[in-house]
Amino acid sequence: MTKDKDFKRLVRARMAKTGESYTAARANLLARAAPPLPDDYEQLAGMRDEVVTEATGRTWPEWTAILDAARATEMTHRDTAALLRDEHGVGSWWSQAVTVGYERLRGLRDVGQRRGGGYDVNKSKTIGVPLAELWKAFVDDERRTRWLPEELTIRTTVEGKSIRTRLADDTPLQVYFTAKGDHKSTVTLQHERLPDRETADERRAYWGERLQALADLVTGA
Repeated sequence: MTKDKDFKRLVRARMAKTGESYTAARANLLARAAPPLPDDYEQLAGMRDEVVTEATGRTWPEWTAILDAARATEMTHRDTAALLRDEHGVGSWWSQAVTVGYERLRGLRDVGQRRGGGYDVNKSKTIGVPLAELWKAFVDDERRTRWLPEELTIRTTVEGKSIRTRLADDTPLQVYFTAKGDHKSTVTLQHERLPDRETADERRAYWGERLQALADLVTGA
């Protein structure tokens, strides 16, 4: 209790000196005692300070200090994101992005890893054909086997937007489509629940090759 009172006195003293709010002063004091961030913290978090600040009003060091103060290392991913959304007014997408970045900075997950373990791989490619051509190359079994020599089971589709599938090893593969005009479109693959980083790296290279094969097929290269 005495330590808490002493710390509150330090917070109020800083407020008087700097004009900061109680929350900002507390976060800055806690940042001094928290484990320092590595020099490459922006790369580790997956986003530059200027991008995070523009979207959320705070830098990675500031968010790290705030979440450290909230003991977010002891919280679930969902609870941390909810804290950012409900108490700090961060939008839904950015609350997820800041949570993932924080978890990486505090060693709670590796890059590409889920909080509870397992890895996800994302790979995208923009190709100079209408979206309908890319869509057909996925949903038409005969056409798909010409660029993807791998069995998959399509679970659900939202026409022209997304496909949810399972591969032969029962790992999920999500596919998302975005039109970039009348004659250009982007496909994004998300391969989920891979067992380790080595497998994730192998699958990332594999999907890069498969997307190039897809591009060659639909463009007639």
